[in-house]
Amino acid sequence: MLSRLTRPQAVAVCALPVVALLATAAFAPLPFSLAQPGMTANVLGENQGAQVITISGAETRETSGELRMTTIEATNPDARVSLGDVLDAWFATDQAVMPRDSVYPSGQSTKEIEQHNTEQMEESQDAATAAALNYLDLSASKVKVSLKLADVGGPSAGLLFSLGIVDKLNGDGDGGDLTGGRVIAGTGTIDESGSVGAVGGVSLKTQAAKRDGATVFLVPKDECSDAKAELPKGLRLIPVTTLKGAVSSLVALETGKGTVPSC
Repeated sequence: MLSRLTRPQAVAVCALPVVALLATAAFAPLPFSLAQPGMTANVLGENQGAQVITISGAETRETSGELRMTTIEATNPDARVSLGDVLDAWFATDQAVMPRDSVYPSGQSTKEIEQHNTEQMEESQDAATAAALNYLDLSASKVKVSLKLADVGGPSAGLLFSLGIVDKLNGDGDGGDLTGGRVIAGTGTIDESGSVGAVGGVSLKTQAAKRDGATVFLVPKDECSDAKAELPKGLRLIPVTTLKGAVSSLVALETGKGTVPSC
């Protein structure tokens, strides 16, 4: 003989699997990384006691102001990220929830990921040097550039490396500095032709830039909307697509002549 459940009993029975699922999700690791604003470094100066840009084979100039590359700090590749962690970060303005695969290559160990990031940084430095020398019509066989930035991986400092090389060798082309004495920050990959590419975590990088004194931020044009989403007050965005365009924008900002694009 079968007995019938009352409505409250039926609801309770049906709710049990849902409660169990939520409890499991709350403690199970999720395929996300949590990120926050990271360190910045002035490529025109020193980082951890070492000059970031060293040039030989050509006369260099004294510079003023700063060109700051920006970073984000993400949870370790093997870190356990729970639903509670994700919910906390979701409502925080200084944190972001990012798919793990967008931060780290999938299917690789922590050691392999570190090696991958190191290789990306080295390739970025080579491309940044080539882009800057090509822009200045200088020969890589005569001008040697060494780039050194400890504890940073990935390709997103490429644009700032190139700008730093241009500033040290040529400035604004008329005796002035690209920075105009300002603290200018930015991000973006670069290839040998000088094309600037998109990167991740732009809204967090603008926060890092503002924290470290920047008033201007160079952002890949395709990421203007992301940069504007959490833009700190007093930080001016300048979209860029090429090294040449970035230099032209900074010269126009410095001299007050010409157009400075905006997002």
